[in-house]
Amino acid sequence: MDILFLLTPGFTDSARDDTGKRYYCPDCAFLEGVLVSSPPLRTELDIRYVAYPKPRREIVDLVGDAHQGCPNLILDPANHKFVDAARFHRFGDRLHSTDTKVIVEYLAERYGTLVAHF
Repeated sequence: MDILFLLTPGFTDSARDDTGKRYYCPDCAFLEGVLVSSPPLRTELDIRYVAYPKPRREIVDLVGDAHQGCPNLILDPANHKFVDAARFHRFGDRLHSTDTKVIVEYLAERYGTLVAHF
C-alpha cells in the first residue's frame, strides 16, 4: 500500500515567530482537499500524519534524512511499474515524492482520482 505522509495542522514554529502562531502546510491542505474529493483514497492509501518538528523519524526510517518533507508519498514497490521512476526520488528500493504536482498526477493515473486543473 502506498503511504502518504501529511503534517498535522495546527503546529507552531518558534524559528518563524515567538508568539505561538499556529500553522498548516499549504501543500498538505491541498492534498486534504484531494482526499475529500476522492473519498476512496482514504482506504486505498496508508495516510499518516506527522508532527512538524524534524527529524520526522517515521519518514526518515523509510526514505532517509534528505527527504523528510511533507507531503511525502512513498510508493508500494508493487506500484513502481505504474510510474516514470525519473520523476521520483529513490532511497534503497523505495520511490517517493515530495512534489505535490507529481503526487496528484500519480493519484489520478493510479487510482483514478479527479485530475488537477493546474
